Amino acid sequence: MLADDLDYVVGVDTHRDEHVLAVVVAPAGAVVARRAVAANARGYAQALRFADKCANGTRVWAVEGAGHYGVGLARFLSGRSETVLEAGRSPRGERRLHGKDDGLDAIRAARAALGNDELGSPRAGQRREALRLLLVARRSAVDVRREALVQLRSVIVTSPNRLREELRGLPVQRLLDRCRGLRRSATAAPDELAVRLVLRTLARRIEAATVEADELEREILAHVHALAPRLLDEPGVGPIVAAQLLVAWSHHGRVRSEAAFARLAGVAPVPASSGQTTRHRLSRGGDRQLNRALHTVILHRRQHDPATMEYIARRIAEGKSRRDATRLLKRYLARHLYRVLDQRTPLIA
Repeated sequence: MLADDLDYVVGVDTHRDEHVLAVVVAPAGAVVARRAVAANARGYAQALRFADKCANGTRVWAVEGAGHYGVGLARFLSGRSETVLEAGRSPRGERRLHGKDDGLDAIRAARAALGNDELGSPRAGQRREALRLLLVARRSAVDVRREALVQLRSVIVTSPNRLREELRGLPVQRLLDRCRGLRRSATAAPDELAVRLVLRTLARRIEAATVEADELEREILAHVHALAPRLLDEPGVGPIVAAQLLVAWSHHGRVRSEAAFARLAGVAPVPASSGQTTRHRLSRGGDRQLNRALHTVILHRRQHDPATMEYIARRIAEGKSRRDATRLLKRYLARHLYRVLDQRTPLIA
């Protein structure tokens, strides 16, 4: 266990303006000291001096929210050769039974690190962070486009008969071109004028979001080519899926094994047996965006990859359902892609 190799763990509960620290002695878990510091460069330096004073020995930092509010502290500590682990939130049931405040959360983060040797290091690398931000922005643009397209088709359904008959059968691009060119008419009724204005506005919004998403995807592709071009050789793995894989994996050593990566992706087997029924299901936890990326690859391979089609057919012939065969395939895919990623042993820049 981690506690066997340490003298102290510094647990940190992070917030936007303030971080709360708790020093816990290993392996007993007794609280030695607590302190709050500001979430800025001066506060980070105070946190390090506090640890030097109260945890002067072999120590690690268990930072809750190391990828969000705690990212500045994690970078500061890593830059000074401190060992930083990423602590998850405490279970809801524990907070309900034992109470919650910032000091207690910091203590729980430290004790979780003592009792668990599976905590990972925070995600690292400038390109990894760039990919994460680009994915967030592209996802937003795609959502805007999809929502506006649904609204546009809904407006067409209730538009005046002549306009509805003209627009309802057009393919998407021709529909957008036609709606973008709609103009006011002096002879049109007020409701038709409103319909024309709304359709033109929605068409322009869709095209702007499409241009934005395409630009972001080109930028994502450039980063993927620089980091792990071999990912793009895998069937069904495009730039968006590859970027999501890189964001979740981050760098060599963060995810310790293929099985850990499968658990992170939410495709690790979980017992679901009862009575005379013996079966497993996939975990419903983990990184759901990573899980979605794997599902996207599976959907492509089921239709276009002969080896995948042959595998599913063989599993069904053995008595598995198509759903169970897909689950097994998703678990295999997570392990296989982890091996492809982990061939790059240096820290991603």
